[in-house]
Amino acid sequence: MRSLVVLSLFAALTLAGCGDDDTTTVTVRETVTETATSSVPSEAPAVVALYFLQDGKVWPEARGITTDQAIATNTIHQLFEGTESGLATAIPPETRLRGLTVDGGVASIQLDPVLTDRKAMAQIAYTLMQFPTVRRVSFNGGRPLGAGAFEAQTPAILVQTPLSGEEVESGFEASGTANTFEATFQYELRNSENQILQKDFVTATSGSGTRGTFSFAVTYDLDGPQEGSLVVFEISAADGSRTNERTIPLQLR
Repeated sequence: MRSLVVLSLFAALTLAGCGDDDTTTVTVRETVTETATSSVPSEAPAVVALYFLQDGKVWPEARGITTDQAIATNTIHQLFEGTESGLATAIPPETRLRGLTVDGGVASIQLDPVLTDRKAMAQIAYTLMQFPTVRRVSFNGGRPLGAGAFEAQTPAILVQTPLSGEEVESGFEASGTANTFEATFQYELRNSENQILQKDFVTATSGSGTRGTFSFAVTYDLDGPQEGSLVVFEISAADGSRTNERTIPLQLR
């Protein structure tokens, strides 16, 4: 079981300013009704994904945040604080959040100074688009941008769940997006001794220039809890080498 409450389990978002000197009040214009199965204990943090950069491409990092403030606003502030796992960031340290509203699936964010770096914009856009009310992001009044606008900043295989360091059990689901040759790639689940516990092919909904989605279940047998990793990669048709490889550290239970 996961040690933290996962954000996707609660869809009720209250976007309001956090009230510090650097942030203006955020107006709520759209909310989501919490489902019957949602449960967010007041004493527990929520797990959100903060998107940083790995080899120049967006990559999520798990972060536990408190739920006593607006989730989306708090998440952006946490993103601006920087990574805790050694990833990189293109967001300038002087960047400040001046406003954030959500209306009709568009998150309108006001930043000071205005961002022009596409990698920094991709980090913010992906971080905001994890919320169920956000499909596109407008920066300082500009044209709303969706994930497709940041294809150059997105890895060929982007695993969005599970997040790095997350606790998983046999049968866990891995999901994300991919743009690979003929929409296929491979995965391996490895134990603490780097031995392969499970492996298979994965087929996304599209590929070869068009990004698609994927989801697959991973089952395994273990003698006891231990650290492990999920490795995703393509096999080069030219020479059989691994390409577009990414590793997600996990806690196997």
